Amino acid sequence: MRTTFLIIVAALMLASCNQQAQVSFISQGRVNYQLSPDEETMLDSIQQKTFQFFLMEHHPEWGIVKDRTAAWAPASIASTGFGLASFAIGVERNWITRDEAAQITVNTLDFFVNSIQSADTAVTGYKGFYYHFLRMSTGTREWRCELSSVDTGLLMMGIIFARNYYSHDNDIERRIRSQADLLLGRIEWEFLMMPDTGKYARQISMGWHPEEGLHHMGWSGYNEALFLYILAAGTGMENAEESYDLWLSSYKWQTPYEGLSHVAFPPLFGHQFSQAFIDFRGIADSYMREKGIDYFENSRRATYVQRQYAIDNPHGWIGYDSLCWGVTASDGPTDRYNFDDREFLGYAGRGTSGPDYNYYDDGTIAPYGPLSSLPFAPEIVLPTIKTINERYGDRLWGKYGYYDSFNPTADWVNDDFIGIDQGPMLIMIENFRTGLVWDYVMKDPVIQKGLNRLGFSYL
Repeated sequence: MRTTFLIIVAALMLASCNQQAQVSFISQGRVNYQLSPDEETMLDSIQQKTFQFFLMEHHPEWGIVKDRTAAWAPASIASTGFGLASFAIGVERNWITRDEAAQITVNTLDFFVNSIQSADTAVTGYKGFYYHFLRMSTGTREWRCELSSVDTGLLMMGIIFARNYYSHDNDIERRIRSQADLLLGRIEWEFLMMPDTGKYARQISMGWHPEEGLHHMGWSGYNEALFLYILAAGTGMENAEESYDLWLSSYKWQTPYEGLSHVAFPPLFGHQFSQAFIDFRGIADSYMREKGIDYFENSRRATYVQRQYAIDNPHGWIGYDSLCWGVTASDGPTDRYNFDDREFLGYAGRGTSGPDYNYYDDGTIAPYGPLSSLPFAPEIVLPTIKTINERYGDRLWGKYGYYDSFNPTADWVNDDFIGIDQGPMLIMIENFRTGLVWDYVMKDPVIQKGLNRLGFSYL
C-alpha cells in the first residue's frame, strides 16, 4: 500500500512539474500609439472599404472567399481564412451583425467538414489539407493546383480565431466551435513531411499533387510559414521540435543598414502573415532569444529596411522615397510595359531586405505592404499612406479600397483586389487599433501548446 501511495505521489508531482513548465502566453493587446482624429478617420475608411471585399466576394452558401475580384477567379482557402477573422472585425465595427457573421462562419466550416476528402483530382482536399484554389461553382480543386500546407494553415488560423471569438451559448456558435475542433483535429501532418534525406529533410512540404506527389520543396528558413510550425506543433505533429530546429538552422541574419540587423525575408508579407494572427511581442524561440529580440521587433526592422531601400533607390525607380515604399508580392505591369532598359513582371513575390538581397524589384508598390506593417512601425507607415493618398489616391482607390498595386515608372495601376492582400491589411490595422485578432488567437490551446513545444519563452 505504501509503495502504491508513493508512486501516486510521485506521479502527481511529475504532472505538477510538467504543468508548471508550460508557459501561458498572453496577448499584449493593442499597440501603444496615439492616433490623431484624422488618422482614425482615414483608418476607418480603409478598413470599411476593405471589409466589403469579404462581404461581397464570399460564396453565399459555402462561405469560401474568392482569390480576387476578376470574374474568372476561383476561391482561395487562404483568402477564406483571412475572411473568417474579417467578418468578426465587421461585427466589432458595426458593419455587420454578429448573427450574420456567425452564419457565414458556420456555413464555411460546414462546407469544409462536409467536403470530399480523397486522393482523387476532382475533390476539395485530402488528409485534412485543402487545395489552394477551389472552383466557385463546385467547391472542388481548380486547375492543377496543389494541396497546400501553408494555405490550409491560414484557413486553420482563421478557424482558430473563430472558435474563440464565437463563444456565445447558442446553436450556431456552439456549432462553430465543434466544427472547428473537428477540422483542426483531422490534419495528418505526417502526410506532408519531406523525406529524411535531402535539403528539406523532415520539413513540412509546401504541398502535394495527386499527379506527382509531394512538392519538391519544404518550408525552410524564415518566411510566411512561421505560424505553420506553431500550428503543427499545437495540433500534434510528431517530431515538431526537431523539424522546427531544422527550420531555424536555415535562417539568414542580415545587416543591410546600420542598426537594422534582422532575420531577412525580402517580401514584406513574409513578416506579416504569421503576425496577423499570433502576437509575438515579448516572446522568442531559441534563435531569436540569442539575438535578443522578438519577431515583432524583427518585423519592425524589416519595415524600416524597406523604407531605407526606397530612399537609396539603387535602381532609380520613379516614386520611391521615404514616403513611398512597399515592395511585396503583388501583380505587376507585365512585359507589355517594358521600355528602354526597364523590365516589368506580372504577379511576383517582390521584396527587398536591402540593396544586396532583393527579389524582382521592378518599381511596383503595393499599398497593403506598408499598411500590413502598421503595428510594427506606425510612425513611418502612417505618413507613407497619407503621402501615397495625396500623390496617387484618385488612381489607387476603388470599390474595395486600395487596388492591389501600382508602378509609377510604368505609369501603371492594377485594377484588381486580391484576398490575401486585403485580409492582412484589414486584420493588421485592427490589431494595431484594438488587438482584436491577437487577443482571441493567443488564448487558444493549440497556439499555447505549439509555442510551448517549440521552446518559446518570454524575453
